[in-house]
Amino acid sequence: MTSASPLHTLIELAREARDKAGQLLAAERHNETQLRTQLQTLNHYRQEYAGRLQQLLCTGIDPATLHNYQQFLGSLDASITRAQQSINQQQQRVTAGQQHWQQQQQRLSSYTTLIQRRSVEFQRQALRHELRQSDELTTNALARQGARGLNETEAKDY
Repeated sequence: MTSASPLHTLIELAREARDKAGQLLAAERHNETQLRTQLQTLNHYRQEYAGRLQQLLCTGIDPATLHNYQQFLGSLDASITRAQQSINQQQQRVTAGQQHWQQQQQRLSSYTTLIQRRSVEFQRQALRHELRQSDELTTNALARQGARGLNETEAKDY
């Protein structure tokens, strides 16, 4: 099976490409997890400072402190919006990474299927060859036995 070596090389290359795609996908998922953690932290800070502002509004607050709190909450809101946008972009990268990994896995599966089919065909051909040889041996053996039988019969006739 001379085509096995190139196919095995293709399988190994496809396996390496799939593994690399898997590593990249894992990194993208890790980045997404980190971005989600950052968003949760920002949301927590937002709730905490909004709660503090509510308490201060109930007890009384000077205009400068109110302005500072409002500006800080505004900057937190902007950071939350940017973090959400980053997560959306990261989700797109994760989706692209998943598709890339699936393509690599499909390529590897195709090569594996091809080599399995060739192996089955090779085994089928080898079995046919064995059967032919066995049939020839059986035919030759029967022919020899028949020839011996004729020789013995002819010898009895004399």
